[in-house]
Amino acid sequence: MTTRPLVLALAIAASLAAGCTQTSPAAKADAGTLRTLGSLAFKPCSLPSPSPRGEPLEAQCTTFAVPEDRSKPGGRSIALNIAWIPPRNTGDPATDPVFFLAGGPGQAAVATFPALAPVFNDVMKDRGIVLVDQRGTGKSNPLNCKNEASEQFGSDPAAARTWIEGCIAELSAKADLRRYTTTDAVADLDAVRKAIGADKINLIGVSYGTRMAQQYTLRHPQHVRTVTLDSPVPNTLGLGNIFAGNLDSALQAQFALCKESPACKGRMGDPRAELQSVLTRLRANPVQVTYRDGSTGEEVTETMTADHVAGLVRMYSYMPAAGALLPQLIHEASQGRYANLMALAKMMQSDMQDAMSMGMQMSVICTEDAASMVTRAEDADTVLGNRMVEAMAAMCQAWPKGDKPADFNTPLKGDLPVLVLTGEFDPVTPPRYGEQIANTGLPNARWLNLKGQGHNVIGAGCMPKLFAQFIEKADAKALDAKCLDKLAYVPPFTSNNGWEP
Repeated sequence: MTTRPLVLALAIAASLAAGCTQTSPAAKADAGTLRTLGSLAFKPCSLPSPSPRGEPLEAQCTTFAVPEDRSKPGGRSIALNIAWIPPRNTGDPATDPVFFLAGGPGQAAVATFPALAPVFNDVMKDRGIVLVDQRGTGKSNPLNCKNEASEQFGSDPAAARTWIEGCIAELSAKADLRRYTTTDAVADLDAVRKAIGADKINLIGVSYGTRMAQQYTLRHPQHVRTVTLDSPVPNTLGLGNIFAGNLDSALQAQFALCKESPACKGRMGDPRAELQSVLTRLRANPVQVTYRDGSTGEEVTETMTADHVAGLVRMYSYMPAAGALLPQLIHEASQGRYANLMALAKMMQSDMQDAMSMGMQMSVICTEDAASMVTRAEDADTVLGNRMVEAMAAMCQAWPKGDKPADFNTPLKGDLPVLVLTGEFDPVTPPRYGEQIANTGLPNARWLNLKGQGHNVIGAGCMPKLFAQFIEKADAKALDAKCLDKLAYVPPFTSNNGWEP
């Protein structure tokens, strides 16, 4: 969520290059050709691949101006960055496009989507994909805090408050920070829907994007055809103090795989006990660590703190394939060998800084979740403890807050087709959240909990095929999800070479 590892733990693990800036040779050749969707005119563009050697994703790009403050229509406007991927079927395409809603809060839809594009391959045959960089993210007046003090405050509430005051001063010249909430973004999304001439749309949200999807559906149910919620947060829930307990529960489940493996248990012992020992040691005495920088290849010496460890453990636990490394990394650290852990923690820190718009995140969380940022005695001995909550509460005391509707935390209800997806090992939005959403006033909802998966599960196994079937038929109950039984657990690493065969 911010540039420090501990506060980063609030954010979703993703780091992709920002989009809609470069065009491929084919797109350049057709650069003068405009395509229209409703009242919007688009130009060809390419969205960079997340892989250095990957092919860019061909798209159509434009901007769309909306008022920053809708109570002041003559005031400052925001140019929303929009990308549209037309359907391959140009003869008789469906009229209800799919809107992808990114996570965070703070990720940009245009930059995030290319990594998920293969998931949408079947969907894109007949339906276009609409990507709107939510206000404050990507290229929609991004709210990125850049003052250097962010590298110094750690998890100290007073220092965090000082840093955020500098961020507020930095960003207030370009934005009214009260106007970058989910409610404001929902109004933007509906304005885009109207502009492209779509009466019905399909919503797919990941993580924080599920809040956007639920809030839009609450306000504009008549314009929603289907809703897909991947790794969801219930509308009823405040996000302030959920992270510490959810992470420890997920780690307990993930580390159980090591205990069940004779090779892992024999070499690594008890990963949770070793992790607690490492954290206790570093909280008392941070250490100087020499490691090889993943970007430059140069050797660097820096101070390693418990915050680095907690942040890395949190973000790696989002992805069980990466989380399989944790027992090995923790075991090395317990023996005083911190270099690998430090190198990965710093790489993650840099990637997250590039992927998240901190100011937009603060506007959303401080308006919508500040009341739930309270410490809990039961969280004191967890990996994250109460330090993150205390730092965030201190920052939200200073951050300008917008308006939160009285019915904001109303559970999503109604007859709409809703597909709810969760991962068994998700450290931030555990399966019980999805079960709660699907079983509370949504008779046409279907909840699928994916074995051995973490956060953002729509790309796992046969899930892309099931997703495409859901979008096509708008019937979650009819999906034959037996193919998900083939999902397997990723064995924990027992050395730097991988797991035991």
